[in-house]
Amino acid sequence: MGAAGRRPAQPGGGDALEQGRVVAAHGRHVVVETDSGRRVHCHARGKRSELVVGDRVRWAASGDGGVVEGIEPRRNLLHRQDAWRTKSFAANLDQLLVLVAVEPPFSESQLARALIAAQAAGIPALIGINKIDLPGRDAARSRLAPYRAMGIPVLELALGPEPEAARALLLPRLAGRTTLLLGPSGMGKSTLINRLVPEATAQVGEISAALNAGRHTTTTTTWYWLDGERSGALIDSPGFQEFGLHQVQPAQLAALMPDLAAELGHCRFLDCTHRTEPGCGVRAAAEAGRIDPQRWRLYGALHEELSARPRW
Repeated sequence: MGAAGRRPAQPGGGDALEQGRVVAAHGRHVVVETDSGRRVHCHARGKRSELVVGDRVRWAASGDGGVVEGIEPRRNLLHRQDAWRTKSFAANLDQLLVLVAVEPPFSESQLARALIAAQAAGIPALIGINKIDLPGRDAARSRLAPYRAMGIPVLELALGPEPEAARALLLPRLAGRTTLLLGPSGMGKSTLINRLVPEATAQVGEISAALNAGRHTTTTTTWYWLDGERSGALIDSPGFQEFGLHQVQPAQLAALMPDLAAELGHCRFLDCTHRTEPGCGVRAAAEAGRIDPQRWRLYGALHEELSARPRW
């Protein structure tokens, strides 16, 4: 069964089952929001939970809360996977916003990995570069130039000194869409949430109490509505240090990197890995300067990493 497709809701509860959306999750405990806007503390049936924020579910009332009986099929699922486990971020997304910053310097490997995972899941992506008012902005812009050239929108933000300008730039991009906000700690994600959702702190407190998450609230992915009509939503996900891509096969990698994908179709061999084979059109493009050197080195490192993973 694919990562983005789960079993459909079971009709066992008949008319007693209600529909809703998961807006926060912590282990087997979730907060489900009904279509009328009511939020209910539920738990997943069984010992393990596959529920993630964004899931559409069917649930049944139980005591003061409810029990999730089934998950509707997902449009998509963004996740990362290393040799030991899979970490799912959110489901049924319209787009991904990866937030980086001028300071501290961002990891290009982490950025690229998140974008590759989004591409593999069929989720459009944006990049936000925060703290663009700092002196290192020109170097940061230069590092992001290859992504602009690929057609990935890059939004320049100064969330601290220019909050209204940041809101004016972001809100039209987020309106009417479900957007996952992703990025390492220290990039300004909390500031962005507070700029766009003034009541965010209160919502976090309510969700923490509902999930009994306590000090672990910062590890909880949370859904925020951006407007009273509940048409646009921002999903805040915990920061990460590693982003495994073991869900990607080595042969898929080049097609998931837009600058390399643009050069496919000119190799001598159909199963070319673009590493050492003669007559490789992608490698020729890199040697001719049509692929950024840092991106080309990144492809080599990722291909080696994915090729060396355990085969069970």
